[in-house]
Amino acid sequence: MATPHSPEKSARIAGRRVVASISGGKDSAAMSLWLAEQGIEHDRVFLDTGWEHDLTYEYLRGPLTAKLGPIVELRAPLLMEELIRKKGMFPSRVRRFCTQELKVKPMQRYLSERMDAGDDLINAVGIRAAESEARSRMREWEWQDGFDCEVWRPLLLWSEQQVIDIHKRHGLPPNPLYLMGAQRVGCWPCIHARKSEIRLIADKDPVRIARLRVLEQEIEPVAWARWRQSWLALTVDERINRRASGDGPDQFNSPAWFQNPMSRADKDGHRDGTCWPIDRVVEWSRTVRGGQEKDQQENLFAAMNDGCMRWGLCDTGATK
Repeated sequence: MATPHSPEKSARIAGRRVVASISGGKDSAAMSLWLAEQGIEHDRVFLDTGWEHDLTYEYLRGPLTAKLGPIVELRAPLLMEELIRKKGMFPSRVRRFCTQELKVKPMQRYLSERMDAGDDLINAVGIRAAESEARSRMREWEWQDGFDCEVWRPLLLWSEQQVIDIHKRHGLPPNPLYLMGAQRVGCWPCIHARKSEIRLIADKDPVRIARLRVLEQEIEPVAWARWRQSWLALTVDERINRRASGDGPDQFNSPAWFQNPMSRADKDGHRDGTCWPIDRVVEWSRTVRGGQEKDQQENLFAAMNDGCMRWGLCDTGATK
């Protein structure tokens, strides 16, 4: 059995239990494989939002569990659609209650119960600095007050190729969504989904688009009733001021899964907060830059082919 790759890390981990957060994506799987290579025993947990693609659940409970070992599935009392219906609103960049309610709180409960039972825990997460500017500023080790334990990012300095290589080394196929052209795995879709991801979902999973359409139809009257009640509670002067600033009953914007993707941020980074219904967002996802309509079917195929080639699983037609 291999030992941790540095004496410093061995000393830091000694006598403690590592809890690895598994998402069904490539980075967290690579992290678990690497921990196993280093001889670091760890428990694996998956935070189920109820909003993953069916292929992710099949992959998690099939190939991933077979290769990594048992994965504990944690769930909040209400999953994504139930939570939205209860709140009568959608999560947004400002109110990301989905993350807090569906991931943070279940993980807090799990870690707290483990620590109350006497475990000294480390929470390992498969985050890489190359993924975003924000993640490039993260540290490998950090104390998290919210979880009351240290968080460890073993793959922080890894490249995507290293992630792919360790999958191949262990014979673990990737989540099938990557081969369909998805760039990341998680909520299907996330409120932060890219334009190409929305197009992919619209073309490959129209049932998910229909579920979003139904949710928007259900939430609109609830949101209107809440908005109207707050409007009626204003004084006459307050209503006049609100109307003057363009915020009157005629400007009520129905809530939706996606905020207006064409809105520009002001000097403070704030957007206007208006929403687009899912069908309008899908229509936008089929346009090129500038909003000019164009069939992008070839771009979808290119994304799928790129996903295959990244993992070395495509027949490119090249002769040997």
